[in-house]
Amino acid sequence: MATIAIAGTGYVGLVSGACLADFGNRVVCVDTDLKKIQLLEAGKVPIYEPGLDAVIARNVGAGRLRFSQDLAEAVRRCEVVFIAVGTPPAEDGSADLSFVETVAREIGVAINGYKVIVDKSTVPVGTGKKVRTWIAETLAGRAAAGDAAAGQLSFDVVSNPEFLREGSAVQDFMHPDRVVIGAETGAARNLMKDVYRALYLNETPYIETNIESAEMIKYASNAFLAVKITFINEIANLCEAIGANIQDVAKAMGRDGRIGGKFLHPGPGYGGSCFPKDTQALARIGRDAGSPLGIVETTIAVNEGQKQRMIHKIEQGMGGTLKGKIIAVLGLSFKPNTDDMREAPSLIIIQGLVYKGAVIRACDPVALPEARWRLAGLRDSITFYDDEYEAIHRADALVVMTEWNQYRNLDLERVKGLLNRPVFFDLRNVYKRNTMEQKGFDYFAVGQ
Repeated sequence: MATIAIAGTGYVGLVSGACLADFGNRVVCVDTDLKKIQLLEAGKVPIYEPGLDAVIARNVGAGRLRFSQDLAEAVRRCEVVFIAVGTPPAEDGSADLSFVETVAREIGVAINGYKVIVDKSTVPVGTGKKVRTWIAETLAGRAAAGDAAAGQLSFDVVSNPEFLREGSAVQDFMHPDRVVIGAETGAARNLMKDVYRALYLNETPYIETNIESAEMIKYASNAFLAVKITFINEIANLCEAIGANIQDVAKAMGRDGRIGGKFLHPGPGYGGSCFPKDTQALARIGRDAGSPLGIVETTIAVNEGQKQRMIHKIEQGMGGTLKGKIIAVLGLSFKPNTDDMREAPSLIIIQGLVYKGAVIRACDPVALPEARWRLAGLRDSITFYDDEYEAIHRADALVVMTEWNQYRNLDLERVKGLLNRPVFFDLRNVYKRNTMEQKGFDYFAVGQ
């Protein structure tokens, strides 16, 4: 059992902290946001992630998990300190490491013995060295100021990237495909194995490597998945042009063990907190290193184009004009089972529809609070609904944007009766064309 501090109670920090406590460790999650800490202490989870509330409640009740604003105290009392703060994209596409640097220097101020400092945030290659430098500089400053003990203190930096999918993050953390540990000393590796002892005993594959390789593994993994999504979207677009069916093509491709069926689902483009940010950051790393990544650069451009293609598809399906048309949009989050709308395709597509004169009725099971502020500039052209059938009522067309389960099983007879015209844009290929056309819908999918 290890004693662990987690700096940052965002998506990665909170899931990691709760699950590490469930492994039997003693964990304190730290955040500067008092309101967030108060919510957590009151038993309320500030993010939507299925199953997370139960894990938090169980471990708070068992005394293994607590929350605090005091990072210095947490550092002094813990053996392992995870840095899980945000690394948002800067204007040039690079990752903004200002939050990481702030935490690293605060750790340097508080260190009172050997510690393992773990980069859990997704960070550019070379960040581990920067974290070591920031902490070492702070310790040197302490020593120069008369803290004789500071010069004798030691620490290790580890890269331990996360591979959590929003909507299934608890399952992913508890049953990972692999645990990546980038470390430079045996002491650090052994302590990390103690942290993940529950998984180690279950024979979860461990990848032990150096810090730079661990940092690259995260970026390379996300970029590859983004490329795979974008590739199948381009094939889907070609299928539309030549009369092929992307669902049959993707199914056959996925049967090839070298390819696999995951992420071969065409749609309006990838979004979320990881793929857009990480592909941009990796592309920037490649340019800075003099080894540009043409495939990744193209993936970014094609993904943006896919969103515009969806706007055009809807416009053409509505007869070439959207002026005054009422469009019901079901699903706003970038994927089901999350309220995350960062880089969600819905944002660009809805803005494009409004720009062309459409009036939007938007519905989502959990993302409405997020959507209201992200789309606040369109308030005169968008109305939000909790109920999908209310959103559909008297609309000129329906767009399935995000494949929430309740949108997979709509009462199609009721939908048809509520719409002014039976026009159905299925941007996730949830329904079968034959069924929809037999029911009298003008049905538009992706890659068909």
